Amino acid sequence: MSEPEVSRREGGLELPTRHPVEWQIPDFGDENSLNAELERVFDICHGCRRCFNLCHTFPTLFDAVDESETGEIDSVPKEAYWDIVDHCYLCDMCFMTKCPYVPPHEWNVDFPHLMLRAKAKQFKSSKTRLRNKLLSATETVGKLAGIPVVRQITNTINESTAGRRLLKGALGVHPEAPLPKYYPSTSQAKLKKSIESGGGFEAEPTDKTKGRLLVFLTCYGKYNQPELLEDLVAILRHNSIPVAIANQEACCGMPKLELGDLDTVEHFKNSNIEELYGWVSDGWDLVAPIPSCVLMFKRELPLLFSEDKRVKAVAEAFFDPFEYLMYRHREGKLNVNFEKSLGKISYQVPCHLRVQNLGLKTKEVLELVPDTTVEAIERCSGHDGTYAVKDEYYEIARKIAGPVVRKVDGSDAEHFSSDCPMAAKMIASLAVSAKGTHPIQLLRYAYGI
Repeated sequence: MSEPEVSRREGGLELPTRHPVEWQIPDFGDENSLNAELERVFDICHGCRRCFNLCHTFPTLFDAVDESETGEIDSVPKEAYWDIVDHCYLCDMCFMTKCPYVPPHEWNVDFPHLMLRAKAKQFKSSKTRLRNKLLSATETVGKLAGIPVVRQITNTINESTAGRRLLKGALGVHPEAPLPKYYPSTSQAKLKKSIESGGGFEAEPTDKTKGRLLVFLTCYGKYNQPELLEDLVAILRHNSIPVAIANQEACCGMPKLELGDLDTVEHFKNSNIEELYGWVSDGWDLVAPIPSCVLMFKRELPLLFSEDKRVKAVAEAFFDPFEYLMYRHREGKLNVNFEKSLGKISYQVPCHLRVQNLGLKTKEVLELVPDTTVEAIERCSGHDGTYAVKDEYYEIARKIAGPVVRKVDGSDAEHFSSDCPMAAKMIASLAVSAKGTHPIQLLRYAYGI
C-alpha cells in the first residue's frame, strides 16, 4: 500500500510520519486485536506521562492505572478503556507535539488513530449514543434548522433557559455550553448570486498558488455564520482573486470522524471529492474558513483513502485562508494598503490549525496591518468538536479552557480572536468581557471594505 507523504523536514526537525489508517481490513475491528493494541499503547503512555496536561484522556488513563490492583496496565479492567476513549476528541496534539514514540520510532505509537479505531469499533457495535449521532449530523441539522419556522424554534430553544433545560433532559446537552445560532439556507443562494454578479477578476499565480480560489463553505459557514463567508469573499475580491463556490457540497466529514462513523465519512468524501477534483483539475485552489474542515481535506482524508489519487490532488490544493494569503504576500501579490489599525489582538490558535504545521500564518497576516500586534495563545479552548456541549464533559472542558481564559482576561487587547468560531464562543462564554471576532472579519475591517 502506498503511503501519503506526511513526513517532511521543517526547521531542521523531522516531523512524525503518519501511516494510513487501514480501517477497511478485518483486523481493524477485531475486539481481541484492538484490546491488545490498546493495552500495549496504554502501557507505553503510563510509563511516559508527557501528555498529562493536554486533555482529560491521559489523566483518565493514569488514574485508572494508579488505582488498579497492581498499579500497572495489566490490572486495569477492559471496561475502563472506553472511558479513556470517550475523552479523546482526536485533536492530534499528542501525536504532533508531545509523544516521543511516534513513527518512525520502533514503538510506532499513534494514539489518536488508535482512539479512532476504538471509536469505530464502538460505533459498529451500536454503542454510540443517539445524542452523539445527532450532534455530529451538522449538515442534516443545518438543513433542517434552515427552514424558517424550525429555525425560529431552534434558536429560541438554544437561547432560552427553559429551552436549555429541555435540551439537557432530552439530549444531555449542558445548559451553559455555547450553541451556534442558525441562519436561513437562502444565505448560500445569496452568496452565490453575489459572486456571480461581482464582475471578473484576474490574479497572477505564484509559486504556491494558482490565483483562483474555490471556497468550500463548510456546514458552519452555511448554517451558523454566513457572514464569515461574505467577509472571506470580500477579502479575496479586494485582492483581485477570482472566487467560486461548488455546485454541490456535503459536510467535510470531521464530526463523523470524531464519532468513529467511517462509512459516513466515506459517503461524504465521495460526495465532495469528485466535484472538488474537477475544480482542481481546471486550475483552481481550494480554501475553507474553518480549520477542522481544512484539516479533514489536507490530512485526514488522505490517510483514510491513501490510494485515491483524487483525494491526494484535492489535499495538495487545499489551503487555510491565512496560509494562502501569506503565500501570496511573500511574492508581493497581497494588497497591504490597510485603512484601519487593529491594535492589540489576543489570539487563540485552534488545535486543528496547530497540527497542520503551518506556523502562525494568521498572526503573520494580521501583523501586516499597521499598529497591530497579535499575542498568540497556543492552548486548547476546551470546546473540541462536540465535547464541551455534552453535559457530562462540560465542567472538564471549562477546566481545559482555563489557561486560555485567564490569558484573555489578563490581556489589555482590543480584540479577542480565534480561527475556530466555536472555540471563540467557548472562551468568550467563560471570559469576563471578551467577545470573539474571527480573524477574517478583523482583516476585512482593517481593509475598510
